[in-house]
Amino acid sequence: MKYGIFQGLGMVLLVLGTQGAIRQLVDHDDAGLLGWLPGGFAASVTVYLLAAVAGVAVAGWAHGKAKAVGRRR
Repeated sequence: MKYGIFQGLGMVLLVLGTQGAIRQLVDHDDAGLLGWLPGGFAASVTVYLLAAVAGVAVAGWAHGKAKAVGRRR
């Protein structure tokens, strides 16, 4: 159960990061959730991509842990 929550959190980060980066690449003026972030286009795309990578890492870690716990039972 605990790892399922982390998997969900990772997938949310992945979706928000990817969607924000794609929107930013298509329309440079639409920063979305990161409109408040100073640094302009490069900073917001970098943060969106870091969120997507972090989402993949968290979801992958949680999936591996959940499989390991499932094998022990």
